[in-house]
Formats: sequence, structure tokens, C-alpha cells
Amino acid sequence: MVLVFGGTTEGRRAVEVLEEAGTPFYYSTRGREQAVSLVNGRRMAGAMDVAAIETFCREHNIRLVVDAAHPFAEQLHHNLWQAAQQTGIPLVRYERIYPPHTDDITWCRDYEEAVSKMQQQGIGRLLALTGVQTIGRLRRFWQQDECWMRILDREQSREIARREGFPEDHLVYYSDEDDQTRQLIERIRPQAILTKESGLSGGFCEKVEAAKAAGVKVFVVERPPLNTQHPSPNTHHPSPIKIVNGPHGLRRMVERFVPDFFPLKTGLTTGTCATAAAIAAVTGEKTVSVLLPNGEDIEVEVSQVEKGRATVVKQAGDDPDITDGLEICVTVEPGGDGGITIRGGEGVGRVTLPGLGLPIGAAAINEVPQQMIRENLLRLNTPRSPENISRTPVPPHPRPPENISRTPVPPHPRTPENISRTSYLAPRTSIIVTISVPKGREIARQTFNPRIGVVDGISIIGTSGIVRPLSSEAWISSIRKEMAVGWQTQQHQSDGQQEPTIVINSGARSERFLRQLFPLLPEQAFIHYGNFIGETLQIAHELGVSRVVMGVMIGKAVKLAEGHVNTHSHEVTMNRSFLLELATEAGIDDKTRERMASLNMARELWDLVPPEAMSRLAHIIAGRCHRHCAPLLPNGQLQVLLISEQGDIYE
Repeated sequence: MVLVFGGTTEGRRAVEVLEEAGTPFYYSTRGREQAVSLVNGRRMAGAMDVAAIETFCREHNIRLVVDAAHPFAEQLHHNLWQAAQQTGIPLVRYERIYPPHTDDITWCRDYEEAVSKMQQQGIGRLLALTGVQTIGRLRRFWQQDECWMRILDREQSREIARREGFPEDHLVYYSDEDDQTRQLIERIRPQAILTKESGLSGGFCEKVEAAKAAGVKVFVVERPPLNTQHPSPNTHHPSPIKIVNGPHGLRRMVERFVPDFFPLKTGLTTGTCATAAAIAAVTGEKTVSVLLPNGEDIEVEVSQVEKGRATVVKQAGDDPDITDGLEICVTVEPGGDGGITIRGGEGVGRVTLPGLGLPIGAAAINEVPQQMIRENLLRLNTPRSPENISRTPVPPHPRPPENISRTPVPPHPRTPENISRTSYLAPRTSIIVTISVPKGREIARQTFNPRIGVVDGISIIGTSGIVRPLSSEAWISSIRKEMAVGWQTQQHQSDGQQEPTIVINSGARSERFLRQLFPLLPEQAFIHYGNFIGETLQIAHELGVSRVVMGVMIGKAVKLAEGHVNTHSHEVTMNRSFLLELATEAGIDDKTRERMASLNMARELWDLVPPEAMSRLAHIIAGRCHRHCAPLLPNGQLQVLLISEQGDIYE
């Protein structure tokens, strides 16, 4: 059993992660205000002290506690820490991502200091965004000066304000509008705003940016420090405490401490392994924190490290990946023409054909892993700020014009507060990062690399940084559980603004584009089918899903258009003859069709076929896909969307 303490955005995200397992767990909140759909989780409400937490954990065989509560819930954090130390149960803190402290903000240790600093600076008109529970703490200010307090629009909050004696005509209420803070500032015209250090998920950056745009001062109450005390002498079984700040990190911690919770374990891409090795080569650390494309950090163990060189062993989890166990080695040394130069060494493949998004002759190191390496090395010397923190998955860099692309290193010597490292990189250092895989050349012969024109080694790949297991049985089981959650969530919470819909897609890139089309759908509505398109649609039919939108990229679409509902490369490859038949149907000219006859990968079509002709071809391909898939959803509506590399949509 796993016990989650939530009530926040992080609590909801923790639920989404755990629901994927199909295993029971408990979700505890102080009240019942948070709307969250549980299929396998069991909801509890009510405050718990240390003794109650310990008793519950013993009686329900809890093996892991997840603290996903609000960062300012100090008493709960302390209670969970104490209970973990007494019981020896591992504790995972699901933390938020925080921008660094900057000099244009007045930082305050607590509310008492905030009041003193505001009065010292002559603030007489304040908009407080700290919530109804802080009215009493700010009494010394609002009894002397004008203060507007934003609270939730509910009677319980108004009763607290009345009990504290706060003037009712100075209460303002939360709304769903994205720019509400900006509108409040324009209407109230305060001299300053006061907010809490609530992190990215708490809208901290939006509040600060709105105030700065209006020329309004910003005062911030710092988040309470995490409990770093040592266990007391009478603690016999001290508990490990781990910190994560995203769904991948949480799942990896659950897999570590409760190995049987998920049917299969996730793994790391070769890109993440190379990034971790690059960090370790610079810092000399045996455990490093890697920033993933979605903006979260995960821990990665390093097998060997010395100054300038490190090795990480590829972990595929339970995915049947032939690269599992390979050593990914990285050396980092001064040199190059400026910035970070990334090269492929022994065992890393070389590109010989077009279609991979890399120049011919370049090392087979995909764009996202290159970006991960650069971003992680740069942040060793660059603080994370509201401007450079990723809030959405990181899109690929534009295709580099040369074999090796270079990024200048900015002159920022500071290190992020959440990373403790000693880097031998000077702020303006030009460095060369060389990736090698000692057994890569041998292993590559057993892959499809030679077929797609990658020779002499494996590819360094990965778009999310994480490998989800591709065992057919487990993947299909996961799809069923995720779809059940996504569909039931919408059935229970439908407000009429968006028709209940399940959006299936092949992976992280296509999902990013589809989310822009359906911004009102909950996260649970988006489900990855991997290569199991037919099985996914059959599951939708069995669950009674009435509307499915399927996003598909060109590589899978060409196979699906021919009738192959399992699109894995081990099962089926692109049929050029069939593709040429579709090209003829689309009226594509003879010269273009001749070039299509030597296509290596379907994604080359976007560059090879003129836009107008490609639009006709894409429409035909999407139509063929729909023809083969619609019978699998006989009682529902199916919409097929073909997605280009740049996110253009064809139907």
C-alpha cells in the first residue's frame, strides 16, 4: 500500500501516476474540497497527527508515504517526517519547481517580517494573494493601511474573514481567468502585492510578471524549509527521505520502494544516460540530478566517475530493449570553438541517409538528447529563473546547419540552490562532450539502425528521457486502466464545455500538439497507445467510450493506412509500393514519385513532397487510417488526425 497526502496540484498528479498501476492506494486530504477522480485510490479526509499517521500506516500495511501537500503546510510536513522516522517507512516529498530568488523582489522569512518590510518601505495600499488563512497574520498591516485580500469564493472563507474582523468590502475572489491578477492590479492599483513562494504550479511567475508589468512592488513570503533534522537518538529505524518534483521521479521512487506496485518498471533513455554521465564527468558525483525535457529532475546513479569522464549503465526497466545494460561513457574536456560541442565516439552510430532530422555524416545523437546535455551542463553555472524554466515539454532545436551544433555558454557563475555541485567548468569555458558506447557497434548490428542508415553504432535517443515498458501484455493492461480512469473522470466531471473524449496518441511529441487542440480536456483524457492501435480502440469499445480522437505521426500512419493496426517496426515496415499507390491517387507528379521510391523513412515525405501535394496525400493517408480503424469502434465516433513534425494537423 502507498499513502498519499495531497490536496494540491501535486497531489492530483501523484494520483494520476499511481492510478496507472491499477493497484489500490490511499489518498488523504484535510478536507473534501479538492475534486479528484479515483478508480483504484481510496479517499480519506481529515487532519492527522503523528500518532494517527503511525497507527494508520501499521494497520494498513503502508510501505511508502508520499507528501504532496502544499509547501506551506508546515505542521503536516513535520508530522509526516516524525511518523516516517518512528516507523521506518520511506517518505517521498513531491516538491514544486521554484524559480531562484532575484534582487527585484523583497523576500521575507515570515509574515511578521513581511509586514515590517512593507511598512518600512511606505506601502500603504496592498493586494494580498496569500489566502484567507493569512488574514490574522497580516492584522498589524490591514488595521493601519489599506489591504485587499483575495480568497476563495465560498462561505467557509468568508466566515473566517468575518471572524478575524477583516473588512468585507476589501475581499476579492479567485476566478478562472488566466490574467485575473493583472486585472485586479489594474482595478485596485496597489503599491505592492504580497504573495507566497508557491512555485510554478502555484502560479508564482504569473503573479510576479503581472506586478512587474504594472510597476508594482513584489513582496514574497519564503516557503518553509524542508525538515533536515537528524533522527532523534530513540529512533531505531530512520526512514530515507527523497525529494521529487515531477511524475517520472515519483514513479521511479514508487518502483524503488514498493517494487511490486507497478506491473513493470520504467527505464532511462540513452539520452538521459548520456546526460547523467556528462554531469558526473563535470561534477565528480556518483548520484546526479538530471533535468528532463518536461522540466522535472530525476536522480540517476553513475557507475564510474573520474574528473572529466563518467559512465552510466543503461537501464531499460522491464522494456525488452537490446541496449539494456550497455555502458554509456562521456568525456568532457576544454576545447572547441565556443560553447558546448557534442560529438559521437566509438560505438555511437553515424548518419548516412536523410530522414532522421540530422545532417548526413553527423553522429546519431538526436536533437532532444543534445538539448538535454546542453541545458544540464549550462545550469551548473546558470541559475534557474522564470525565463529559463521549462513549463511545457521542450520542443526540439531547429535542425543544425553543420555536423556539430554549438551553443554559447552564458557568463553566469552561480549554481541553482537545489543543486550542490563543484564544477570545474569556468563560466565562459568552451568544452567538448564526447559520447561513446564500448559495445555499441556490436549491438547495433542486432537493431534496425542499418536499415535506416545509421552505421557503426547505436543511436543516442529519447524524447521524454524515460522509457516506458513495452511488454505487450503490460502495456495493453496499462492502456485499459488509464482509459478507464480518463473516461470515468469525464463522466463524473463533465460540465458541458467539452464533450467527453479520449485522445489517443503515440507518444509525448504528438500529445503536446494534441493538447493544444483540446485545452479543456483533463490530463487523464490523453493516452499513449505506443504501437497497439487496434488493441486501444478495442478497449475503448469495451469501455463504452463514445468519442475517440486518434493522433498519429506519418511513420505509423503509412503502416496503419495499409491495414496494420500494430505498427511496431518488429511487426511491419514501410511499404514503398503501397506509398507510391497513394501518391498516384493524390496526383503527385512523376518526378516526386521517383524520389519517393528511394525513401528511407516516412518522415522524409514532409520535405520531399511539395506542400500542396503533401496536403492531398496526408488527407488520403488519414482517410485510409480511419477506414481500417473505425470498425474497431462500432458504437462510437472516431476522428483521425495526421500530425506533421511541426505540429500541422491533417484530417
